Amino acid sequence: FAQTFVESGTYGFVPGIPSAYTQPLYGFFLTPLYWIAGRSWASVGLAQILVALLTAILVYELGRHVVSQRVGIVAALVATLHPYLVWHDVHMNREILDQPLAVGVVLATLVAAERRSVPWGAVAGATAGVAILGNVRLLFVPLLLAAFLALRGAGMPGAVLAVVAALVVVPWVARNEVSVGCVALTTDSRALWKANNENTLETLRGGGWIDDVPRIPGTPPTPQEAWGAYAANGEIVRVDECAQMRFYRSRALEFMRDHPGEKAELALLAARMYWQPRVTKTEGRAGSGTWLDTGRDWVEPVYALALFVFALLGLRLVPRHYVVLALLLLAYNTLAAMVFAG
Repeated sequence: FAQTFVESGTYGFVPGIPSAYTQPLYGFFLTPLYWIAGRSWASVGLAQILVALLTAILVYELGRHVVSQRVGIVAALVATLHPYLVWHDVHMNREILDQPLAVGVVLATLVAAERRSVPWGAVAGATAGVAILGNVRLLFVPLLLAAFLALRGAGMPGAVLAVVAALVVVPWVARNEVSVGCVALTTDSRALWKANNENTLETLRGGGWIDDVPRIPGTPPTPQEAWGAYAANGEIVRVDECAQMRFYRSRALEFMRDHPGEKAELALLAARMYWQPRVTKTEGRAGSGTWLDTGRDWVEPVYALALFVFALLGLRLVPRHYVVLALLLLAYNTLAAMVFAG
């Protein structure tokens, strides 16, 4: 998307055909990098290292604000040296932006609660709105934060938070209605279907990933597949993104409604995959049988278990209102994982 926008001014796969098939934030992040420095590992990798540095600073500020400067330093080191995040920080993964936004919205929400501050509520709302543009699963987080602020006696900052978050998201939704043809944050509801159909549970239990779920026979090419044809031979395949969005969304919802038992099993499996300290090793993974698998089997689990211990000990050291907010967000993330299974 970023390459196409720099080359043609169209935010989509193919010049002249706008798309809403992806969550837009990472493309927004890459576009100025490509325009200024070109598309290379150096330009993206160095920029993402700076983003990771910002994350460390925000984690430090959060720890210092909630407990002490010493705790802030330890927390920043723990977050920065996490092996899985070190790997992601220098690779082209949109999750790099999730990290500073997540920490920033928590810090701003806490300040808004403590000061009963409407401006800080607006900052938290703007940060949450930007985060939604990077990860649609966070759609209801502003409502959760607003409820938290209301419980803390900061109802007005909470209301402002929710309104500002909506105002940040609305322009992208309006663009999609005008340029693509439907009201949507993303038209890729096929991702929701891949995580919720009669083949998902068997695929995950067999060592596959949701991308390995068999496609529905006879379905038209997705926008991404149409882009593959364009990249290969210049062929332009017209795709009705909005119709595909409605089709796959309805199929996913039908599966949840018609197979509640299987969906429950899938949700429990997804929750286990979300919380287990060991990295899920899927078939066809990069670095299979190499030192990367050693890291997946030992380094990441040891580090994650230490994090769990720190978290449990920390419940006794941090203010109760911070514990409430942290547990609310953990519960929300767990439920999101159970719905989307990956």
